[in-house]
Amino acid sequence: MLEFHGPGKVHTCDGLSRRDFLQVGSLGAVGLGMAEWQTLRAAGAVDPNRDVNGIMIFNLGAPSQLDTWDMKPSAPAEIRGPFNPIPTSAPGIMVSEMFPGMAKHGDKISYVRTVYHTAAAVHDTGHQMMQTGRLFSGGLESPHVGCVLGYLKGRKTDLPPFVVLPEKMGPTGGNLPHGQEAGFLGKQFDPFVLNADPSAKDFRVPDLLPPTDLPAIRSDRRRKLRELVDTAVKEFEASPQAKLMDASFEQAYRLMTSAQAREAFALEQEPDEIRNRYGRNRFGQCLLLARRLIERGVRFVTVNTFLTVFNEITWDIHGSVPFTSIEGMKKFVAPMFDQGVAALIEDLDQRGMLQNTVIPVLGEFGRTPKVNPAGGRDHWPQVWTVWFAGGGIQGGRVVGQSDETGGYPADRPVTTSEVVATIYKALGIDLEHHLPGPKRRPVPVSDFGVREIRELF
Repeated sequence: MLEFHGPGKVHTCDGLSRRDFLQVGSLGAVGLGMAEWQTLRAAGAVDPNRDVNGIMIFNLGAPSQLDTWDMKPSAPAEIRGPFNPIPTSAPGIMVSEMFPGMAKHGDKISYVRTVYHTAAAVHDTGHQMMQTGRLFSGGLESPHVGCVLGYLKGRKTDLPPFVVLPEKMGPTGGNLPHGQEAGFLGKQFDPFVLNADPSAKDFRVPDLLPPTDLPAIRSDRRRKLRELVDTAVKEFEASPQAKLMDASFEQAYRLMTSAQAREAFALEQEPDEIRNRYGRNRFGQCLLLARRLIERGVRFVTVNTFLTVFNEITWDIHGSVPFTSIEGMKKFVAPMFDQGVAALIEDLDQRGMLQNTVIPVLGEFGRTPKVNPAGGRDHWPQVWTVWFAGGGIQGGRVVGQSDETGGYPADRPVTTSEVVATIYKALGIDLEHHLPGPKRRPVPVSDFGVREIRELF
């Protein structure tokens, strides 16, 4: 493997020193462009025989394990809740009656029923750990899985390698990062964020304006940035952010001028039958858009089922206003979710894309075993359920069992880091590969030797 070493004093946000930057810039002289450089960076980190993409569904608010995918029908009423289990197409696996669509695809889905963490029982910590594999600590923000994939493999087309739909997570009660950015990899590896509702009648992607709409000041800014980069060989130490600024602008300009990008986001091209199958709501149309993006070259998409726990009904079922109750989940949340995910699995399968698209469906923690006086359940990181489909994950399996109250793992406890390692494994990323961390200190993809959930493969 070809390596470039440079102990220069100035570093860009992705860990390259000035000397490294100049050496990379000189690759063109020997016939290597940036695409080839990206390949060199991924060498040894990515399995060349696996071209797997990902659609992560993050259930912001945290579904109750006892009312969804780990039911306890023999437990007392204050534990088991109001819903009944129904069989799925996978022998012996039951899910809540709220998910008849999912039940039809049980043979394609595998559940992990013993995920837990020991950090604070607040939304932010779970968001971080379930999307990065690490907890925000000491000012160190770890990168989202999709950002790592984009860093290692780059873009396939004019489209960005990683997209977040419809927006990044908003306030959830804490004041910490949510784990949906590139963290120590640098801002240039942050995801493209839609910032629009694809179910709206006037849906339009804000960052895909036609070139004729670009004001003269933007063209002038681009010219000045180009001049800044052109002088980087002589003055890079005096302008350490030059490369980052130019790269960010180039990415935005490429999107705005790309017919390919505009076509990928053109949901109106989908037949009404398909759009209706996913559900004419924000979540359903985000899932459909995720399929279109993966189909057209995006490597990873994260769909946030909800954006905040404060001004919309979510999985955060405390029971008291402004939150919904367990019964309210059946009325407002579950039908939308069930319709959308069943449509996504079926659509990907029919198009021959499911085997090459891993779908991790995650939440930040579980819910208390006992129903509270308001008719809801509160935060409970001691155990909860996540599930996977596609991307080489074997369907029709259950990993781990919770105890009779659904409150703690009875066997095979699974950490949040193992969940994230499983996503990396499905994507073909070497868990022991080192990323350029803060101050160029290497940070392994999967921390402290954590391995994937091997029972799923």
